[in-house]
Parts: sequence; structure tokens; C-alpha cells
Amino acid sequence: MEEYSKDNLNKYTNGDDNMFLDEYKKWLDSNMLSASEKEELKSIANDEKEIESRFYTDLSFGTAGMRGVRGIGRNRMNKYNIRKATQGLANYIIKETGEVGKKKGVAIAYDSRLDSVENAINTAMTLAGNGIKVYLFDGVRSTPELSFAVRELKAQAGIMITASHNPKEYNGYKVYWEDGAQIVDPQATGIVSSVTAVDIFTGIKIMEEKEAIDKGLLVYVGKKLDDRYIEEVKKNAVNPNVENKDKIKFVYSPLHGVAARPVERVLKEMGYTNVYPVKEQEKPDGNFPTCDYANPEDTTVFKLSTELADKVGAKICIANDPDGDRMGLAVLDNDGKWFFPNGNQIGILFAEYILNHKKDIPENGTMITTVVSTPLFDTIVKKNGKKALRVLTGFKYIGEKIRQFENKELDGTFLFGFEEAIGYLIGTHVRDKDAVVASMIIAEMATTFKNNGSSIYNEIIKIYEKYGWRLEITVPVTKKGKDGLEEIQKIMKSMRAKNHTEIAGIKVKEYRDYQKGIEGLPKADVIQMVLEDETYLTVRPSGTEPKIKFYISVVDSDKKVAEEKLAKIKKEFINYAENL
Repeated sequence: MEEYSKDNLNKYTNGDDNMFLDEYKKWLDSNMLSASEKEELKSIANDEKEIESRFYTDLSFGTAGMRGVRGIGRNRMNKYNIRKATQGLANYIIKETGEVGKKKGVAIAYDSRLDSVENAINTAMTLAGNGIKVYLFDGVRSTPELSFAVRELKAQAGIMITASHNPKEYNGYKVYWEDGAQIVDPQATGIVSSVTAVDIFTGIKIMEEKEAIDKGLLVYVGKKLDDRYIEEVKKNAVNPNVENKDKIKFVYSPLHGVAARPVERVLKEMGYTNVYPVKEQEKPDGNFPTCDYANPEDTTVFKLSTELADKVGAKICIANDPDGDRMGLAVLDNDGKWFFPNGNQIGILFAEYILNHKKDIPENGTMITTVVSTPLFDTIVKKNGKKALRVLTGFKYIGEKIRQFENKELDGTFLFGFEEAIGYLIGTHVRDKDAVVASMIIAEMATTFKNNGSSIYNEIIKIYEKYGWRLEITVPVTKKGKDGLEEIQKIMKSMRAKNHTEIAGIKVKEYRDYQKGIEGLPKADVIQMVLEDETYLTVRPSGTEPKIKFYISVVDSDKKVAEEKLAKIKKEFINYAENL
């Protein structure tokens, strides 16, 4: 590898296109970086593409936080970006809430990812440097527990260090407000501009750990909050006294994340005694040694689970993502084959179960999902005489509705919320998706169905037979780096420029551009079309990964016809969108 030198660098430096090289040099020359960090930068001196990827832009601090590949550079997750984000948040808290907010403080949790401990400590020390009290968990915890802690401690804000289900190269930083939900406007916009205004190297106030403890600005928290959180989770059981809990076997995996302790504890305390953990995946490990992509939406992560289930005679496998807010399933079908219900199928299963089994549902009982989730959800909720609401993608918008119900800004009592990306919430103990409570209710459902001579698989089929075969698929297309981002923008621009009359030979009945603000929702980079045969087609760039997602939903009274329609539309729609 050619050694870093000014000459080597200068041969690239010409004009605005190469601003990223100036930034690269600024970081190399900074006295803030350690010797090993500078070595990391020197090692890429010859790789202009990599320099561009790391330095062409700041790591985006979006409306709920940031997520990115770990490494040194302005477009990477590292302690400098963590400190900058935290300083921006601290400035906002002080400006908006003054001494009150400083005293109320900020709760911080982190998951099992690489660098998470270091990132959490840098976050805590920056807040303390600004005179803001910090409640830092004494070890790894889940995202839902962080959401719970914010309200339990009456904190002003919360921060979760996690990249959720992204690959191991990533880490992230999510910001919560005092209601325990991820930030929405007006706080979101205010915090984003406050973060943008901070100089990454010179604008940071930081305090040493010992001083922070001595001044009462850093308090470590743990067991007491765990116990309270578990207590509240258990209260959300629909039928806590269901019989034969000991007669059903479950296989469970946290996929090297942090959910094993709370999930296994809840299941045990609720009386589900036959839980078989996947030992190879039970301990927190940010290297994710048994699965490259620890996302329970990816059916390959269930390989060890289904092998263990076959061995012990279990018919259901539950898996959570690394930060414990998502839950995926594998269940045996009637032919003894493993079936992996998608996020929409699990969502409609929850909705139908709660509406039919929960006692004393209030008149204004409301269920909430997002604009990209299955239209079948609305059908189920309305046919059961309750209210269905749709919000933008991002669980924070479901959290916002719960707050509005509580404050009586909106009429409603929250029953259940879900996102098609396997995120579920039963109860209001947290304001984010919660795989711990979802895993408990799945165990209860499986037991109830078994008592009635049925199963999770059969109940999903029954829903389709009752309401129509509404089938979905989400197709994520990855486009990395600066070029990838431009490509995604180009697709969205072309989608907006075209007058869509027909797709896959079916007329377009309705075109919705959520950037214009639809049905009172905030503006969002989402386009949705409804075809004459009630096919829903939605395009949305991911806010957390270099991906554009295509959501396809078809319906027919006949299963086979619906399956054929889905396969045809999938192929034609993606081809259509990418070649406008």
C-alpha cells in the first residue's frame, strides 16, 4: 500500500468534486485523532472510492438518529460523530428545557454490537460535560427497555446505541423524547438542526467518568428497572391463565443480541416451561458468528433453530433481532414443513387474536399500522367494529398516536400496533416495538390454538379464508455508496415525473405521493399506487440502510390466483420502476 503523502493526496485534489479529499486531509491533520485512527486513514490513501465514501458527506443525523458503517471518517459511525450528535442534543435540551431538562436527565442503553460500550460512554460523558444528568445501564439492554426506562425514570430524553438488524459492520444511535417514543416534530427538526450546527472537533464539551460520578451527573442503573419492565410486560397478557402452558415446546434465539435474558425470564415467569434456547446464539456477540445478517425477516437465520426444534419435537421457533425490538417466527405447517410467516402475516394474526380474545375492549379501541403494511389489517379491525389508523413508516409515529390518545388530543384507546418489518407492540408500557411482549403473546397464542386443536399456521390460513387471500412481498434493492444514493434518488424522481396509467397490464386507479402530505400525515418520500384490481404498489427509500424498498400487495378470493398474481406483479413492477 502506498504510504500517505501530500503529493499522493494532491494528485486527486482538483475542484469541488474533490471536496472529500480536503475533508480527508482535515481529519488526517487533526490532533484529535489517535495514532491508530490515523493509521486507519493512511491505509486508504490510494483508494479514492473509499475516501469518497467516508468523506463525501456527513453521516446523516435524521429524524430519529443515525446509523452507519463503523470506521473513521465524517460519513462513518465513530466516537467523533457520537460526540457531535450528543453535543447537538445537549444544546437542544438546554435551550428548550433549561435546568429542568438537565436535572431530569437522559437514559442511555446499548446492545451487543461492536463499539456499543465505547459509544455509550462517549454519549454519557458528553452529556455530563454539559451538566446533564445521565442514567446509564450497567450492561447490554434491549431497545424496548430503554423506551420503558425513559418514562419510568421521568427522564427528558433517551438514547439507544444500536443498529438494530443491520449487518455487523454497522452501529447506530436512536434518540427518544420524554414520552419514551423516538423523536418526532417539533423535537426532531430542532435536534437535527442543533446537531448540524456543532463542529465535530472543536464544539464538544466532555467530562471524565470519575468526575461525572462524583458530581452526581452519572448514575448506573440496572436490576431495579429490569424488574419493573418485566412486571409491566407481563400485565399485557391477553389470557394469562391459559391452560397447558407446560405442554407446548418452543425454540428460542436472540440471534447473538440482548433479548435472551428478558424473553426467557418472561416466558418462565408466565409458566411456559418448555423453552429450548439455541445455545450457539444465546450469548450477546456483536460479531454475529452464526449469521451474517441477524435479522429474523431473513429465513436463513432460523437454520439452527429449526434443527434444534426437529431434535426436541418443537413446532414453533421464535427469534429476535440484536436489540430485541423485532420478532420473527418459524412454525410447522400441516405437512410437517417449516413455514416462515412474514411481518404482515404475524401482524394480522395478532390483530385477529386480540380482537377475539381480549376482554372488555373499549368502544374506541384502536389498532395502528403503517402505510406500507397489509390492507387486510384495516379489513380485520373494521369488521370487528374497531378503529384502524395508518401512520408513516417508523414506530415513532405509532408511539406519537399513543401519546395523543393519553393526552386526549385524539379519541382512542391503543390496543395493538405493528410494522410489516416484524415490529409489534401490545400495551402501552413502552412506546416502541417490543419483541419481549410480542414473544410472550406468541407463546400464549400458540398454547390457546393448540388447546383448540389448531395451530399458528392454521389460524393464518383461516384469516385468509375468512377475509380473502391478500398476499404481500417486500423487495429491498441494495444500492451502496454515493452512486447508490444517487441511483435511489433518480428512481424516486422518475417515479414522480411519470404519469402512471397502467402497470403490468392493470389500470392505475389511485396515485399517492406522500411527499405532498396525504391524509394529514407529515411529508415523506413514499409513493403508493392502487391498481383497479386492488393491488397496492409502494416505493420507499430506506431511512436506515442504502436500500430502496418495493412493497407489493395483491388480493384474490382464490389462493393460487393470488400467488400467481404476486409473482407476476413483483417481476413487472420492479422492472417498471428501475427503467422509467
